[in-house]
Amino acid sequence: MTKMRTALFPGSFDPFTLGHLDILRSALTLFDKVIVAVGYNSAKSGFFPPELRVQIIRDAVAGLDNVEVCCYRGLTVDICRELGAGCIIRGLRTTTDFEMESVIAQANRKMAPDIQSIFIPSGHEYSFISSTVVRDVLNNGGSAKCFLPKNVDIDKYLALRLKED
Repeated sequence: MTKMRTALFPGSFDPFTLGHLDILRSALTLFDKVIVAVGYNSAKSGFFPPELRVQIIRDAVAGLDNVEVCCYRGLTVDICRELGAGCIIRGLRTTTDFEMESVIAQANRKMAPDIQSIFIPSGHEYSFISSTVVRDVLNNGGSAKCFLPKNVDIDKYLALRLKED
């Protein structure tokens, strides 16, 4: 099987979890390069500011080849064009994820027929992990380390987050 060139893995990644890392590793078997793109979502107030999310992701992907990390604003299809990505990677945990992501993929396809959306299911051991769960654990003083990549020192980022407030 021949690998495709570059894919964009967009999301809020607030924070980047083991589930996200699982999807990224799967995407790397299909693509020469995967760009993890932290989107600014005006409908969501972030737990971590986007710049800290980028740092968390860089820690999480340390040691993985062919991964870049960036922030973006605007339409995902526009950043795909700007970065030369022909595919959008979306992770799926549940059938609810599929329904939502399918609608977004259809809208993206209408705006940019040359950019494909690829759905990658998470491994079953990660299907219950969401950034929302991790944020809830953190907000309530719990340890979320079991949900996060081992390279991520979440305590460091919590301290930086508090410093920025």
